[in-house]
Amino acid sequence: MSTAPSKVLSSWIAKPISSSYDIELYEVLATKCANIDSILKNGSSPKDVTQFLGEITMNSKTLELVISFCQGYEIHISQDNVIQLYCVAHHLGMNETHSKNNLLKRALSYFEKNVLSSWDQTLKSLRTIDNNILDQAIQLGLVGTCLNSLIAKALTDPRLLGEPINNDENTNDSDDDEDEEEEDEEWPKAKRRLFGLSWQQNEDLTTLSLKLYEPLIYEMIKRGVPLNYVTSSLLNYVKKRVLIPTMTERNSEKEIIEAVEKLLPRERGLIIIPCSILLEILRSAMLFNASLECLEGLEFRIGTNLHHASVKDLMIISQNRVDIDCIRRILKHFYGNYSSSHLTGLILVAELFEEFLAEIASCDIDLKLETFMELAELSVSLSMGTNRNSDGLYRAIDIYLDKHKYLTESEREKVCQALDFNNMSEEACDHAAKNERLPLRVTIQVLFVAQLQLRESIMKEVQGCQGSARFGEKKEEEEEEEEEEEARLVCGEEESMRIEMEKMSMKLVELEKECCVIKKEIEKDESKKKKKKKKNEKEKEKKVSLWREMKRKFGCVSNSNCNVSNDSNRHGKNQNQNQNQNHHNKNKKKKV
Repeated sequence: MSTAPSKVLSSWIAKPISSSYDIELYEVLATKCANIDSILKNGSSPKDVTQFLGEITMNSKTLELVISFCQGYEIHISQDNVIQLYCVAHHLGMNETHSKNNLLKRALSYFEKNVLSSWDQTLKSLRTIDNNILDQAIQLGLVGTCLNSLIAKALTDPRLLGEPINNDENTNDSDDDEDEEEEDEEWPKAKRRLFGLSWQQNEDLTTLSLKLYEPLIYEMIKRGVPLNYVTSSLLNYVKKRVLIPTMTERNSEKEIIEAVEKLLPRERGLIIIPCSILLEILRSAMLFNASLECLEGLEFRIGTNLHHASVKDLMIISQNRVDIDCIRRILKHFYGNYSSSHLTGLILVAELFEEFLAEIASCDIDLKLETFMELAELSVSLSMGTNRNSDGLYRAIDIYLDKHKYLTESEREKVCQALDFNNMSEEACDHAAKNERLPLRVTIQVLFVAQLQLRESIMKEVQGCQGSARFGEKKEEEEEEEEEEEARLVCGEEESMRIEMEKMSMKLVELEKECCVIKKEIEKDESKKKKKKKKNEKEKEKKVSLWREMKRKFGCVSNSNCNVSNDSNRHGKNQNQNQNQNHHNKNKKKKV
């Protein structure tokens, strides 16, 4: 509805007062309007009446209704014009003291009986209040009365505010939940059908302007309207006005975001607000340069509920660029307010961040090396203390190297600095050993770690076998009857151990073959750089000797030990034979 003065009123006020019709009209208005009557009786000129009327803000329809009422015609009062009629009647002094059954009384009577008694009628009347008459409506108490009426009705039936927000901690933004939301948009929920069809047709609070909506929600929270209903209304308000604008008359997006942020519950555990909409609000707040206090409040709410977020949620604030500082602040809020004694939430956030790192490495081709390295370091710090392996981080690094094939060898080595090969699973180590995207130095490190892990496993099994043998000996000393059974058990364990050792040796042979291949590649690269053949042969001999020494340290050489033991046995036999020969010669001498 237009609130600007009509062309008839503006032209009527602007033209000179000369016709008898204008004077007669003023006299007709004076019969119902005490202030106009007072101006005329004080001997003022008609120009003063014109100036007085120019101070009133009213549209053409309101002016026509006032003139018709003063002329004795019956007028139609509705929720669309009652507040404007009341304001104009009050300004003109159309009270009962000046004339019985005047417009002010009739407008007030309709307002109390027909408007305040209905939720929908009250909201429709509030929507007719524009900035021109807002201050006057507040001074006359019309706005406060409407707000109190709405609050009272919301306390009695909070469903009037709309569908409440889901406060289930176990809800996540999974694909199943998205399917359920799509079904909810097409079909009413069973809970809605129980309340009847009229519940869906109620007027929505989000249609109010911010100057009326903000104090209304503030008073509702103060008087104890259920927070799940109030929070749902707030989120719908910012969604319709900022995120997906559907309202024709909108306030500043910055003002709406800052007002909604102040009204959202801040206490942890009261209401679990979905991280998806909070992150959308945060992104809009950054876009419209909201205050630092507003940004901090949104980051705090996101951080306290971060273990309920999904990778899709975190991607909302990473559409244009990854804000490392914002992510750090959100993580700081999460760890600063995490009070549970269980590691479940910490593990969920660590897994979430690894998946987020892999997703952003796959989607953002322009992701800088420094940014990815900072995110990888954050992922490592998040996994500390959770007893988790580094397989998720390795997957993210592998994806980043695959999407950024232009990286040099040194840059790829920098990307892999965050990896802890000792903390990777056997499957991940096997994959890394065969991964062509990894730099050569990293591949060698993975192979060495794999050999060390294999050696440790063999040593543990050998120690376990020795322990079982000692246990068998103690048993033999205590019970002679069980000697044969224990011997069989020991033989059986030795047989199984021998089979396991054979399997381990096969694995060692395979690793040796792979190491030999790598060694040959290294030797070929070094041979190209050398100019003289003699130096090349000497360096090859040194490398071969070093390689043999390395195999000896890892326990891969066993023939030499066997040869040494055989030589020692032969040497012992020769000594015994020499001693027997000498003894025989001495006896002969004694006999002679």
